[in-house]
Amino acid sequence: MTEGAALAPPARHRARLLPRWIMAWPALAWWTFFFVIPLLWILLYSLGSKPAATEAGAVSLATLSFSNYGESLTGVFFKVFVITMRTAGLGTIIAALIGFPVAYAMALHVPARWRSMLVFLLILPYWTSFLLRTFAWRIILAPQGTLSDVLHSLGLIGGRLLILDTNAAVQLGIVYNYLPVMILPIYVALERIDKSLLRASMDLGAGPVRTFVQVTLPLAAPGLLGGLLLTFILAAGDYVVPTILGGTKGLMVGNLVATQILASQNLPLGAAMAVLLIGLLFLIVATVSALLWLARAIFRSSRGAPL
Repeated sequence: MTEGAALAPPARHRARLLPRWIMAWPALAWWTFFFVIPLLWILLYSLGSKPAATEAGAVSLATLSFSNYGESLTGVFFKVFVITMRTAGLGTIIAALIGFPVAYAMALHVPARWRSMLVFLLILPYWTSFLLRTFAWRIILAPQGTLSDVLHSLGLIGGRLLILDTNAAVQLGIVYNYLPVMILPIYVALERIDKSLLRASMDLGAGPVRTFVQVTLPLAAPGLLGGLLLTFILAAGDYVVPTILGGTKGLMVGNLVATQILASQNLPLGAAMAVLLIGLLFLIVATVSALLWLARAIFRSSRGAPL
């Protein structure tokens, strides 16, 4: 062995000199370029003002203020924020009530050889344009459409179906479009549960309901939480469904932001609304996560388990 080779540190020691996060730099660079920088740019725009007719540019940054945020939380704008949270929250709850039984049946009651086919059928609608699938509901829900004729012939409605261009149509579109987003995380969590745990619970005297509550549901909680958060975030920021199915009666924050930027040419106000929506979603996610962590800590403490 030469003297130079003896002084050179081994390769594994040289590798330890580099920080562990260095291998994640492509993902960090992508995240910074496509998310952090645009978000900071929107944040800067939200502090500007709409330029006068004699000024050039879409935003005037001569004087920075928080006046756009105050305007975003007054009058009709605040009502739209409330409607958005209510529509997204109710749609998420409905999707969970439908999606959990479907995922439960797929993961625990369908033979393994059929599960891949069912998952394929579940994501098959996403092979079609989101826009086209939403437009299809305009044909289905039309007052002169087939669904209206069928419901009228069965005596379920007295006249024509008048759900189109209402908030109810938006609610239906959100549940339809984001139901697979709810089902898939729950299915993955349920499918990974060791079936011997369920059999052991039954052998120890627990009935089906108690086994579901004390074994299945806690083990599926991460998937359920992931489905709830994904569905709620996507629904709250949706622009296509309210525009196509809601009309003027299904206005949500996404439409409001687009209106301020494209129609009113008020980019600072639209940017402030977008930042408020992002901040509100972050606050809701953080609050739900904190409550779930607290509930988990209380549950484990009541059973004498370490936190």
